[in-house]
Formats: sequence, C-alpha cells, structure tokens
Amino acid sequence: MELFSRILIGFIGTAITVAALDAAVRTFVLPRGVSVRFTKIIARSNLRWFRTLIRFSDSYARRDSIMAMYAPVTLLLFPAVWLTTVLLGFSGLFHAFTGDTAGEVLQYSGSALFTLGFATPDSVAPTVLVYIEAAIGLTLLALLISYLPSMYGAFSRREISVSRLSVRAGTPPSAGEMLERAHRALFFGRLDEVWEEWELWFVELEETHTSLLILNFFRSPDPHRSWITAAGTVLDAASLRLSAIEGPPAPAAALCVRSGFIALRAIAKSFGIAYDLDVSQDTDVSVTRGEFDAVLDRLAAAGVAIKSDRDASWRDYVGWRANYDTVLLAIAELVVAPVAQWSSDRSPVWGSSKRHR
Repeated sequence: MELFSRILIGFIGTAITVAALDAAVRTFVLPRGVSVRFTKIIARSNLRWFRTLIRFSDSYARRDSIMAMYAPVTLLLFPAVWLTTVLLGFSGLFHAFTGDTAGEVLQYSGSALFTLGFATPDSVAPTVLVYIEAAIGLTLLALLISYLPSMYGAFSRREISVSRLSVRAGTPPSAGEMLERAHRALFFGRLDEVWEEWELWFVELEETHTSLLILNFFRSPDPHRSWITAAGTVLDAASLRLSAIEGPPAPAAALCVRSGFIALRAIAKSFGIAYDLDVSQDTDVSVTRGEFDAVLDRLAAAGVAIKSDRDASWRDYVGWRANYDTVLLAIAELVVAPVAQWSSDRSPVWGSSKRHR
C-alpha cells in the first residue's frame, strides 16, 4: 500500500511539473497566441482582485494607479507560481524515490530548484532528479529575463504611435478632433500617410498582443492615453473619411480599418470575447446617429467638405464601425481604459451603459 501511494504521488508530481513547464514554454517561447489554461488561471484570478479594488476607488486617478500595477504584478506571479508548482511536483518525485517525510523532500526540492545545495538525497536516482530540477529552475528564470526585453520593446513601439496621436487628436483622443486638426493644419491631403502608419501599427499589434497577452494591460505613461482608445480613434477617423467626407477614393483608409478590426478581433478571440462575423449596415452599433451628426456638423463648421446625403453617410459609417464596435468596447472595458469618445466612454467600468442607435 505504501509503494502504491509513493507511485501515485510520483505521478501527480510529474503531472503538475509538466503542466507548469508547458505553460511556461507556451507563454514565453511559442510565437503565437494560444490558450494556456494554467497562465489564464493566474492572470484572471489576479485581475479579479484588482477589479475588486477599483470598485472602491471614487476617482479615475486612483483606478488608473491601481490598474497600472496589474500587469507588472501578474508578470512576476507567472514564474513565482510555476516555480512553486515545480517545487511541489519534484517533492512528490523525491518522495516516490526515497519515501522520506514531507519536510525532507521539500528541502531536497527547494535546495535543487534554487541551486542552494544544502540538502541532497544519498541515492543515485534522486540525485539525478536534483540536477534536472536545478536545470528547470534556471531555465524558468532565464525565460523570464529573456521575455522582458521583447515585451518592453513591443510596448515602446506601441506607445510611440499612441503619443504621436495625442498631437493629432488630443488627449483623450477623438476622431472629430483628429480630422479637424488635419484640416486646419492643411494636412488633410496627406492623411494616407497616417492610415499607412496605423495599418502597420495594427499588424504589429495583432502579433505582439496575441502572443504576449499581458501586454494588453500595460498602461501608457500618460494616464489619459491608452492603446485601445487610440486604436478606436484612428478606426473612427478612417471610417468617417470613407463614409462622410468628400474627396478622392481613400483605399489606404479602407486598408487601415480592415487591418484594425482584424487585429482587435484576434485579441478579442485570445480573451474569449465573442463577436459577430456577419455584420452589415443594419447592424446595431454603440455610436448614435445624433453623435454622428454632431461630429459632421463640427467638421462642416471647420470647413471640411461633408457629403450631402447624411443618411447614406450614416449607413456607410455603420457598415465600417460594425466590424470593430463590439470588440473595441469589450477590450476597452477589459483593460479599464481611460474615458475617450466612442470607445471607453460607454463602458460599464465608468458607470455609463452601452447606447444603441
């Protein structure tokens, strides 16, 4: 009976060790967005604690400061939980081979994992386990160290464009402000350069923010800026240009919108956020007709040439917006983005309900 118990504990130890290593490799090494249950449990559990904390905060500044800590804390939790799991897993293996007490096998495992060498078993097989566990511990720490530069490099590239957008669209940004400033600065004819820049930005966003999911929660240095509200502003500005503003065809704007909603949908899929693939000009969106007309009135007053058929413009705008409306709002709520027009301003996190046409 004792032998059976030791074998069972050994199998359990092997299973949880393999689970931890699998999670580490697929989170830190595999260059694609995959569902890692172990990692998701850690991240979601920690997110619940942080979202509970912000419910007791009565100001945006306090909520932002709390959520700014979520991603770094969670990032440090990953290796801590994995190392703890490996510690327990190898304790089970040491017990299977030696039959020693729980206190003794924990000493063997901890000494090996952190390469301290203060406690080692006498027999050959457990000594081999010591070397294997020491290698695993060093590998997990090396993975974290190598992961950080890649992640912060992607974060820095993301934030450069977000910061530049504040010059073009204000802080917090809005599509109307972006188009009005472009007109006043005589830059309207060169907006294709902006759409092309953001098309590439969305392509990189899809790659980095699905393979490095924790990046979605890293907040901008300026509390009133956010990558997701910047994305929404650019997508809305491009959609307005395509649907309501007079001018030559703008294929770069169309490609920007397509690149954007593909990226946001990929990120939403990684978080299990549902969205409708079958959208059309009849799909409900969160922007109201009144909000749409108000922006067009503002642009017309600034001298921007607006198409005369507002009804057709509205239908065309809804056709573009429907591709990213659901995922934009859901991601803005998920990351607790600062309030910005037509994205996080209708998030339940800030106490405003979703509005419909």
